Amino acid sequence: MTNIVLASNNKKKIAELQTLLAKISEGLVNVQSLRDIGFTDDIIEDGTTFEENSLIKAGTPAKLGHIGIADDSGLAVDFLNGAPGIYSARYSGEGATDETNRAKLLCELDGIPAEQRTAHFVCTAALVLPENSGFTIPEEWRISPELSAASGIPQERAMVVRGECSGRILTEEHGEGGFGYDSLFYYENYQQTFAEISGEDKNKVSHRGNAMREFTRRLAVIFSK
Repeated sequence: MTNIVLASNNKKKIAELQTLLAKISEGLVNVQSLRDIGFTDDIIEDGTTFEENSLIKAGTPAKLGHIGIADDSGLAVDFLNGAPGIYSARYSGEGATDETNRAKLLCELDGIPAEQRTAHFVCTAALVLPENSGFTIPEEWRISPELSAASGIPQERAMVVRGECSGRILTEEHGEGGFGYDSLFYYENYQQTFAEISGEDKNKVSHRGNAMREFTRRLAVIFSK
């Protein structure tokens, strides 16, 4: 069984990924956390895109000789030229919370009509192989030369999968489930916000669900060889 390190100590994330992988990888992969490999420092996410930040995180365990995986996600509002984007979690500044971030977003969109409140959630999932890992990323899945240059990671050692989900930002919150911006994000096909639908239904259409389904499919191919 191949050990891979999720660049996180979030137990829910680790359990979720382990479940996703178990469905398709037939026990080929075991998911560890940063704590499992003795890494306790903060990872500085100073990339300019979701792809760069997910590579920075996944590259951290890879530098220590482990297969690294990570994701990065956020909300991009068209009227705000893609903001809050990679700053979604800290949109309202130092000490930001989900509540203060939503409040700032509503303030920024105050008076903007519904047809101009379009937005999409983005999730990128990255894999970075350490040197001499013994595994190979198929050429068609490798990161672009631009991403390789920006991250300092050779193309043949990394891949990134991107998932998106489009919706609209409401003028007030609806629903008590979910987290982040879910209570403001209205998904047309369900005619509800992400905070009003079940977690199972959300995973079927969400940016993270879309990214992780393709990502885990590719992992199964890579680690079965």
